[in-house]
Amino acid sequence: MHIILFEDDKVVDLYPITVGRPAFSISVGSLRLLNLARQLGGEIELIARPHLRDLLREDVPFAWTPARGERKGPILLINARTAPRYALLNAWRALTTTPCERGAAIVSGSSIVAATLNSAEFLPRQEIGCAQLQGILKDLNLQTVDVGEPIALLERSSDAVRYHLRYINENLESRVATGDYCEIADGLFVPRAVEERPEIGEYFVVDSKNGPVILDKNVKIGPFAFMRGPVYVGRNSRILEHAAIKDYVAIGSTCKVGGEVEATTIEQYSNKQHHGFLGHSYLGSWVNLGAGTCNSDLKNSYNEVWQETPAGKSPSRMQFLGCVVGDYAKTAINTSIFTGKTIGACSMVYGFVTTAVPSFVNYARSFGQTTEISLELMIATQERMFFRRDVKQRPCDIKLIRDMYELTRSERQLANEPLAL
Repeated sequence: MHIILFEDDKVVDLYPITVGRPAFSISVGSLRLLNLARQLGGEIELIARPHLRDLLREDVPFAWTPARGERKGPILLINARTAPRYALLNAWRALTTTPCERGAAIVSGSSIVAATLNSAEFLPRQEIGCAQLQGILKDLNLQTVDVGEPIALLERSSDAVRYHLRYINENLESRVATGDYCEIADGLFVPRAVEERPEIGEYFVVDSKNGPVILDKNVKIGPFAFMRGPVYVGRNSRILEHAAIKDYVAIGSTCKVGGEVEATTIEQYSNKQHHGFLGHSYLGSWVNLGAGTCNSDLKNSYNEVWQETPAGKSPSRMQFLGCVVGDYAKTAINTSIFTGKTIGACSMVYGFVTTAVPSFVNYARSFGQTTEISLELMIATQERMFFRRDVKQRPCDIKLIRDMYELTRSERQLANEPLAL
């Protein structure tokens, strides 16, 4: 089977999450769509926006390219905005066995959720662009089918929080069932290999009544830490002493987390080391929250939270929603983030965050200042961050920062107040 993960024209609606990452690399319920699709066992081809291609060639060396030969049918196409859950494996397999002349598709509104092609002859042999693929699928006019399993698409960035809450228990239970873990206490799972098991400090307390707690390879847990499942902690991450990790939390690899965290996704290489509350939120990669940073995730009126982005406000369909923070963003000490706010990629915020924050700005609105961050400063900051984690800054990393800056230029122009440059 040949599997294609493709971004469509609505992926920009997921900003700031998708400014610097493809939609199939968003973690939802501790799981990425790319990793889930690999479990089908076929060749993986990635069709993403042009500014991400160099990064993907470096970071995903197993992905198919035309240099590896021709595509071999049947071909399964999966929308990159699909919210990943293990139950989708059966739905995708059912789709590939649907009898039809050319192929079949699952649709939601105007979007193709997934499709199957019986033959590779419908696709050109060379590399395909996002818009080109959508045009091909539209012209084929594939038969629409229902495989019985509901498949959710991420429509806006707040959906990364909403579906995370919905699917994390299912995803963690499937991890335990299919992964190489063992249970060392009631509901606490660690790698089976002894040399990969976590270092756990004294008086670590786990509550697994509502879901499992999974500590992946080489995790370190400080003394007096508390976890209430469902919780997932990725490999090489560190949970600091006295941390309270409560309910529906997924932490990526190589993170440092302390304080109180609830119902949140933290992507790899991000830090929230100090005291402060983070709830019902999504943090991208290479984010750092300063000491005392807190966010609100519930309105005083208990009404539905409307998410605020530089493009405007939209309903979240959630009573609890904290913040969505793009890659490389930073907060200063004692930053307070109001309910439902977004913080753009590569921005640095101070004081009270009472409005949406565009990408690439110094945001100190409570002090009367909002200034643009220069490309040179952000590239230098990236290099320093990478050096601290023994990661080499590559030309594709620098190019990504430059492309992200250009892609988000309109955000800074749409801001409610002019930038003081």
